[in-house]
Amino acid sequence: MSSFLEKTIERARVADKHIVLPEGADARTWEAAKQAVDQKVARITVLATDADIPADFDVSSVQIIDPASADFRDELAEGLFELRQAKGMTREQADELIVDPLYFGTMMVKKGYADGAVAGAINATSAVLRAALQILKTAPGTKLVSSYFIMDVPDCEYGEGGVFLFSDCGLVENPDAEMLSEIAISSAGSFEALVGKPAQVALLSYSTYGSANSPLTEKVVEATRLAKEKRPDIALDGELQLDAAIVEAIGKSKAPDSKVAGKANCLIFPDLNSGNIAYKLTERLAKAEAYGPITQGIGAPVNDLSRGCSADDILGVIAVTAVQAADQK
Repeated sequence: MSSFLEKTIERARVADKHIVLPEGADARTWEAAKQAVDQKVARITVLATDADIPADFDVSSVQIIDPASADFRDELAEGLFELRQAKGMTREQADELIVDPLYFGTMMVKKGYADGAVAGAINATSAVLRAALQILKTAPGTKLVSSYFIMDVPDCEYGEGGVFLFSDCGLVENPDAEMLSEIAISSAGSFEALVGKPAQVALLSYSTYGSANSPLTEKVVEATRLAKEKRPDIALDGELQLDAAIVEAIGKSKAPDSKVAGKANCLIFPDLNSGNIAYKLTERLAKAEAYGPITQGIGAPVNDLSRGCSADDILGVIAVTAVQAADQK
């Protein structure tokens, strides 16, 4: 287990939060639920039918709810209707939709029956986030929902002892300068909340301080300007090449006046292509542990999973979600 995950699990234990797992139809969910309870990472509710429950599972260890027959189904349906009636939803439509575990689980968070939700092992990111955004909206002061990965690279001298935040690697496909600035600002707060260390944010490009000039580099330059204007308190700089961002000697050579160059622990990628490629490359070639995609900017913690995730991956995101819930409170 990585040092980041160990520390996150310990913080989750202290937080003692209640996390709902809507995907009881998937075996990995049950294994993650068992691990979370055994390790006291969180209190767990699994949304499932009787047919979904593994024969050897200790049903006394978690709360199991079938959305179709839950005692408070009508309450959640009414709450969903109140939230969405302005968008044309009828009470009958809300009653039908609340049986969907993603909507039921997210409404549990909205109504305080749970502190956070984790899904995505068998549902697309778009489905997980659609429910979250329709019900929970964006967090106060946030203009954009985005995602990030925490990358824990073994035997690495860079970043925060080998720990980095990569964003956005899973959600915002081609952000403009305004959106990229919001991703950078949100990522700084996410890093500090999860890792507990000051964020050093680098907006990445194939150029450092004007070494190349094109519409691609200009977007990063403008995003950096906007982010600094909005949040001058954040240690943030760009545009920086990756080596200038994380290697001290190269940072001093290429950007000697930068307060971030050579010390970055939050890496902001200019688009989803580069971010997604970078996290997978780091995971495979550097044998890094990748935790995410973790959402930022939603009104309460709802986190997506890769559909190729393992039960251990789900456990890690449960711990992260519990820590996020404690931080938001």
